[in-house]
Amino acid sequence: MIYVYLVLLILLNACWLVMVLFTLPGNWLMVLGTCAFAWWQWDRGVFGWGVLATITILALIAELIEFFAGAGGAKKAGAGWWGALAAIGGAILGAIVGTGVIPVPIFGTLLGACFGAGFCTWAVERACGKAHEDSVQSGVGAGTGVLIGTLSKFIIGCIIWLVITIAAFWP
Repeated sequence: MIYVYLVLLILLNACWLVMVLFTLPGNWLMVLGTCAFAWWQWDRGVFGWGVLATITILALIAELIEFFAGAGGAKKAGAGWWGALAAIGGAILGAIVGTGVIPVPIFGTLLGACFGAGFCTWAVERACGKAHEDSVQSGVGAGTGVLIGTLSKFIIGCIIWLVITIAAFWP
């Protein structure tokens, strides 16, 4: 019966992984679900402390990369600190709006986050007195950073999923 539970955990974790593309905390849900499963079945020794620590650290790294990628992209493209902060807020707002306005799963959310980060960075940079061309460059950098951050988080999520899957069935 343990193998049925493990297969269900792996399938549930695959669903959580897809949530990352919607800029939702799918990696953390994989970690929490696996930790709960490990606690529930601790006497069977399916997941040890090493696996649980590894997936937690990977989820933390993925979160940090995603959080700072938009701001880092804006800063690298020449934005000030206000523009970099606007990239973070714009990505969150853009993801919400993009999900509702562009009804294509994953695409609308991701496009909305990138556009939101870029637009908010551009607007803040213009309000701070930067030239239009420089502001556009900062906005493009912010949008690109958000895209890279989200894809990086998804790739790390795939690694988390693989670690869990291998650990579940490794003798």
